[in-house]
Amino acid sequence: MQKEVNNWFASWFDTPYYHILYKDRNYREAQLFMDNLTHYLNLPEKAKVLDLACGKGRHSIYLNQLGYDVLGVDLSENSIEEAKKNTNDHLHFKVHDMRVPFDEKYDAIFNLFTSFGYFENESDNLKTLVAIKESLSDYGFAVIDFMNVPHVIANLVPEETKTVEGIDFQIKRFHIDGYIYKEIDFVDKGEKFHFTEKVKALTLQDFQQLMEEAGIYLLDTFGDYKLKKFHKTESERLIMIFK
Repeated sequence: MQKEVNNWFASWFDTPYYHILYKDRNYREAQLFMDNLTHYLNLPEKAKVLDLACGKGRHSIYLNQLGYDVLGVDLSENSIEEAKKNTNDHLHFKVHDMRVPFDEKYDAIFNLFTSFGYFENESDNLKTLVAIKESLSDYGFAVIDFMNVPHVIANLVPEETKTVEGIDFQIKRFHIDGYIYKEIDFVDKGEKFHFTEKVKALTLQDFQQLMEEAGIYLLDTFGDYKLKKFHKTESERLIMIFK
């Protein structure tokens, strides 16, 4: 029996397999990115920071260690359950849908590591940007760290097998109808699993259009975690700072 799951981000991110497959992600690089980012934004001490789509909260925890008052939110209940083990007076976690604005205002809102463009309905991307804008304080900054689509498409690895914790993840990647897909197949304990990651292939131009509609002012773009200048075809990341 093959398990197929709908609304992929709500289910795939909630499985232990998601965390197994991506457990080798470079967190040192991620911390360096946050050092650079908070330094660049010149955030005041104890600034209120919202980590939007925080997963198990690893980046929220680090931002809190840097001295900020952090709220990490995610749609995945399992991830938030895990993250809550790290709660302290200036670090909190809750389940939240990024399309919905907050009553509180934040000095900085971070949406990191391509945690955008998952929705089936494209109008939800605009809703998310509006929600971010409405949750920012007057002097607040927001950051979306997305893949650089032209670079990703040019370097797409169509097929590979990754073995992690004894599980062979067979991965296929392709670009079709304005989305980048990743098909993931594996067998564990005799059971077959199949998951699909699907992310809207949003370019800088697409974001600029969305931001204009949302009434957002794009201040700066960077192309990697060291905050080097963004280059349309060569940069690995598309990092946007806006208010």
